Amino acid sequence: MKKLMTLVAGAALVVAACGGSDVSESDDAEFEAGTTEAAPATEAEAPADTDPPETDPPATAEETTAPPATEPPAEVDDDGVLNVPDEYETIQAAVDAAQSGELVLIGPGTYNEAVDVVTDEIVIRGLEREGVVLDGEFELDNGIRVLGASGVAVENLTTVNYTDNGVFFTGVDGYRASFVTAYRIGDYGIYAFDSVNGQIEHSYGAGSPDAGLYIGQCFPCNAVVDGFLSEHNGLGYSGTNAGGNLTIINSTFRFNRAGIVPNSGSYELCYPQRDNLIIGNTVHSNNQPDTPAIDVALLAMGNGIVVPGGVGNTIERNLIYDHDKTGIALVPFPEDGANDDLPAREEWTQTCAEQRTQPPAEEIPETLLWEAYDNTVRNNTITDSRVADIGVEAVSEPTGGLGNCFSENVIASTAPAALETLAPCGSEAVAADDAGWTLEPLNVLTWIADAENAPPSVDYEIAELPPIPDLDDMPDAATAAPQPATNVPFEVDVDAIETPTQES
Repeated sequence: MKKLMTLVAGAALVVAACGGSDVSESDDAEFEAGTTEAAPATEAEAPADTDPPETDPPATAEETTAPPATEPPAEVDDDGVLNVPDEYETIQAAVDAAQSGELVLIGPGTYNEAVDVVTDEIVIRGLEREGVVLDGEFELDNGIRVLGASGVAVENLTTVNYTDNGVFFTGVDGYRASFVTAYRIGDYGIYAFDSVNGQIEHSYGAGSPDAGLYIGQCFPCNAVVDGFLSEHNGLGYSGTNAGGNLTIINSTFRFNRAGIVPNSGSYELCYPQRDNLIIGNTVHSNNQPDTPAIDVALLAMGNGIVVPGGVGNTIERNLIYDHDKTGIALVPFPEDGANDDLPAREEWTQTCAEQRTQPPAEEIPETLLWEAYDNTVRNNTITDSRVADIGVEAVSEPTGGLGNCFSENVIASTAPAALETLAPCGSEAVAADDAGWTLEPLNVLTWIADAENAPPSVDYEIAELPPIPDLDDMPDAATAAPQPATNVPFEVDVDAIETPTQES
């Protein structure tokens, strides 16, 4: 109990996991979109969130209505391609005029716009990824915000200097971001919330205090992240209550405060977080002290893949190295000011749609303690972890009773010691009360003190960032037919994915 109370005492810091009311401004956008369906109200104080929602009241419909549709100029050819700036002076004007199935094709230049999309199945594409720049000038909120419009694809362009998000999909069924750059953004680089059936590929996020990439509040999400590069953010990837056919593959997370961080929490729906496949990624050097960073990024700093309260995730064939704490950690997450009680194990398979119909518990604990259950960690190559290559710890029950398993990892150390002997995958685990579970424990409580002494967050507007790297352009951007996001996610042969090799 003393251990539990000590951890709860740090919850004011920890509960900011993957977002936070003191940091995240994109929550306003979620409420503005009219799609964020927060957990049913209770008399408990609204929690500080870890990814999305803030506590600001919803904006009025008048404030959030997208600009009225712009009539296309008379000289525009009816070829299904709306050219900016040749035919339409602004991206917003072309987007407003576009019809389902059409392509908004943007010529090189800098566009000081915040574009709202409300039309289904349009494609927004830059002719040059580096040359087509949407610049918020630290005044505009979102580069491109897709408000409930399904099947929208954003391709081959760069977003910089927005106060909230580079590209934001909210409340949509079918979305895709391909060859997109999000650089020096005030909250998330690319952000999919309360959205399903998505593909984020060949994209880049850098310089965000929360995460370069975020997917949240969806189950089943039916989404794939493929070929993403995330660096110099608070978190490389953040995903609250996101899972169910959610696959993160072939991506690189480096030089963030922490790498890949999926977590549970009742401040968003679809809890707990569950069922991610994290495979074939390179995760390294996530100890970066000079990034913008929300509180949880300070708390999780020095970890490659950390799962606070996540359930049933599979983490395999990843290359992970150079971390001040752990390569992979399965840890508890204490949530203060909860909106509901913990779901029973039989509720872990409920969809978001089913959960939305249920009222909150009549009695809600002041603090929820989400434990990390039934995760599989196997066939990873992990080196140069200063605390342990793999760590696991529970607070509300014995660590050995969580049902996590560990096998065939290339590692030098674990916490507790000999994890692969204590809980091998495919074999019965050593009893939870066995003394082996207490040998060389992870001691996650030390992370709270470490966070208090960590280098503070740097303002995202002035944080030192590397130049945008040389990134691939979309092939045939000028001529490729528009392909709305109606057939996503693309099929992935995960069995063919191999563990990456470390470059010398």
